[in-house]
Amino acid sequence: MSKVVIIHENMDWTKHLIKRLEELDVPYDEWDLSHGMLDIEELPEKAVYYNRMSASSHTRGNRYAPELTDQVLTWLEQKGARVINGTGAINLEVSKLKQYLALQASGIRTPKTIGAVGKDNIIEAAIKLNEFPFIIKHNRAGKGLGVRLLYSLEELKDYVNGPDFEDSIDGLSLIQQYIKSPDGHIVRSEFIGREYVYAVKVDSSDGFELCPADACQIGPDGEVIAEESKFSIIDRLPEDQIKGYQTFMNAQGIDVAALEFITDEKGDVYTYDVNTNTNYNEDAEKEAGKYAMLELAKYLKSELDAL
Repeated sequence: MSKVVIIHENMDWTKHLIKRLEELDVPYDEWDLSHGMLDIEELPEKAVYYNRMSASSHTRGNRYAPELTDQVLTWLEQKGARVINGTGAINLEVSKLKQYLALQASGIRTPKTIGAVGKDNIIEAAIKLNEFPFIIKHNRAGKGLGVRLLYSLEELKDYVNGPDFEDSIDGLSLIQQYIKSPDGHIVRSEFIGREYVYAVKVDSSDGFELCPADACQIGPDGEVIAEESKFSIIDRLPEDQIKGYQTFMNAQGIDVAALEFITDEKGDVYTYDVNTNTNYNEDAEKEAGKYAMLELAKYLKSELDAL
């Protein structure tokens, strides 16, 4: 019997999808690629393979899970398997610079960004950007890890040369234009099967380590990272923005994603993150009566039925 195979490295995030698949009686298996091996001479079993690998896997001790997943997805695609969020997705999941280049290629505005390896080059990048304040962030990250708002070169120098400096897991730091929202909100738009589902408005005024998923609301030591009230679902986005995001997803071979954007004081929209391992905020969904993980399970079922 054919089934859905969920490729992942974190059961805490995967169990929510499994619950919905079980509700719909969809046969499934989960393939944990936090470790493993790949025999490229084998043929994959007939299934719908759904990739949920995360760029933040290294924060859970799974440093090489994305690299292994990239090889597995390539093998699956080369062998003719049905893959959802395949190599196109993993390629962008682990590199924000590649995300910005791909977004720009589809005519989507992104913040001005310079990548740099090495502390001296990070400082040179900020000099070249010449915008204050500005943001430093990791090229490969997740949940806003490593993001700081800095107001001067001196502040940057103190940070990169001090004990609190966090280098990206791939060694590549980004110096980025700071886009100020007049109301302190960012918006995360959710797409399943390249169709718009809804958007979540997130209050980011208290910091950048925010994730509109229920799994990200409580930290490892029980501290509250994001209050429930910080999240609210909005139904619609401008149609041209939705179509632009769909054009981007089609071009990159991405089937399921969340695209985060911010609107500045002039009304200009800047898209700054593509998350291909999307999670959903349970409290906001209950309030709105919309359930994206259920829609995702329905989409996977339809793909399995068409196999």
